[in-house]
Amino acid sequence: MKSGREYWGGKMIYLDENQTAQLISHDLAYIAVKEALVAATRNETRLFPVVNASGPQTDSVFSLKSACTSTLVGWKTGTYWPDNQNIPCHGTTVFLLSPQTGELVAAVAASKVNAYRTAAADAVAVDYLARKDASVLSVFGTGHQAEYEVLAISAVRQISRVIVVGRNKSNTESFVGRLAKQGVPAEAGTAQFACEHADIIVTATTAKEPLFVADWVKAGTHISAMGADKIGKQELPVALYQYAKLYCDHKPQSLVIGEFQHTQDASITEIGKVIAGESAGRESANDITVFDSSGIAVQDLFVAAKLIELSQK
Repeated sequence: MKSGREYWGGKMIYLDENQTAQLISHDLAYIAVKEALVAATRNETRLFPVVNASGPQTDSVFSLKSACTSTLVGWKTGTYWPDNQNIPCHGTTVFLLSPQTGELVAAVAASKVNAYRTAAADAVAVDYLARKDASVLSVFGTGHQAEYEVLAISAVRQISRVIVVGRNKSNTESFVGRLAKQGVPAEAGTAQFACEHADIIVTATTAKEPLFVADWVKAGTHISAMGADKIGKQELPVALYQYAKLYCDHKPQSLVIGEFQHTQDASITEIGKVIAGESAGRESANDITVFDSSGIAVQDLFVAAKLIELSQK
């Protein structure tokens, strides 16, 4: 990748939410995130500890995730202001600096983009770790992110059935209906039913305890978990790790704020090494594979750079 100065001629670039929402696609997000996951394993890339903070309103929070490569330097700010009226509660902005001078060269509003980027990480993991014939997808969660997860995964596997597990019956039925309108065959199910029938399990929740029992997961299943991004969050049963093959986006972060904060002594492989052919992925049709997506800044930088490139054409 070129530097921001080479891309943009030294001019400060700003892409607003309307622009980035028009430019983003599952294909763009997949390509950028795949490249970023490989870059995250390279010596030239540095990923810094996540900073979580709060605003003056009750329960408002924001986070800073930053990274540096030889060509991209910057950070992503994620916000959550629960009392917002007539504007979204969640927000995302990516800032890029010149690697040569440290000047701010771009600001990219990326709230919708963030949903695509997050789903893309799980889709890449499915593409590299799930069985090629995997066709039944079970998704835990019925919120904003869950829909993007289903659509992104449907782009890398021929999904014949989606089983939705939600806490709220009305929300679950609404989500099933939204998927059906997009041509995705979906139905509601219990956690046990969903696990026992799934080839792929995706968890997209804010849970702080396991969503299911390890014994419910059948041989050959792939699991992509994206909900754990802070200390104390948890979606998966620790008992699963005794016999599953474990993967993540960035091990130091996964062990601190990701799903694997709950298992400090397990063998964990960064998926970028699998993509690059440096580490083994699935080796048997019976393997259970688990991917923890804690969300790393280098993904945001790569996606933002591609959006800027596209906007300049």
